[in-house]
Amino acid sequence: MTNQAAPTVRHVPDRSRYEIEVDGTTAGFTAYRDRGERQRVFYHTKVFEQFAGQGLASRLVRGALDDVRRAGRRVVPVCPYVKGFLEKHDEFADITDPVTPDAVQWIEAQLK
Repeated sequence: MTNQAAPTVRHVPDRSRYEIEVDGTTAGFTAYRDRGERQRVFYHTKVFEQFAGQGLASRLVRGALDDVRRAGRRVVPVCPYVKGFLEKHDEFADITDPVTPDAVQWIEAQLK
């Protein structure tokens, strides 16, 4: 039996995302763009197929949201996975902003 290291979440600011690693391999990411000084707009979360079904997306998003809180920012959950996570975890309600049509238009413009 191999001894696997616990998955780790790290912020990769130059790629505007958080990544989760399993045994030194990137297993997935959640991507964002910063809107102004306060908001971090999450728009996409992905766990690679070979790592699916291990609860990594939840760990990844929790780690990202913990970092957002430490940074004094607020979350805008455009990403359906992040939105669903926040609906189940009200401990992050104090740092969550609603997804407005303005925020959606803004992130779409950023990604073009």
